[in-house]
Amino acid sequence: MTFYLTGVSVIMLSMSAGSWYAVNDGVMGGVSSGEMTATDKQLLFHGELSLQNNGGFASVRRPINEDMTGSIGVRLTVKGDGRKYQFRLRQDRNFDGVAWRHVFSTDGSTQVLELKYADFEPVFRGRIVRSAGPVVAGQITQIGFMIADKTEGAFNLSVLGIEVLR
Repeated sequence: MTFYLTGVSVIMLSMSAGSWYAVNDGVMGGVSSGEMTATDKQLLFHGELSLQNNGGFASVRRPINEDMTGSIGVRLTVKGDGRKYQFRLRQDRNFDGVAWRHVFSTDGSTQVLELKYADFEPVFRGRIVRSAGPVVAGQITQIGFMIADKTEGAFNLSVLGIEVLR
């Protein structure tokens, strides 16, 4: 599956499930599970959220190598299960550290969401880090999805498209 970066000449992101990796609350003792799988028409972020052992999040992320300079946001085409999700950006290749998040709600229908970088908030382990400043488009090195809505149970987010807004 390939998603296109709008407005960038000859650049495509190969978004196979193999390029995504999971970072779930097991890194802190939790037991939630989450992963990204692919079909020929979509990516599927799915799993089971658990609050046991002080857990409560599941996430996937993917490194990007494209220069995002000049972009102003991201357009997601998703179909969710009625839960809240986060789209996340990172400005380094580190496993841990500040991420910029945009929380969005799903309603069971296919939704096209335009997420402007100005509306993302910097967070570290769920806490806002105001000193981190705004997203700097040319420094984006990772993208990802997270669920941390404090609701136990199965989750399912179909990702039908990811485009960079210019």
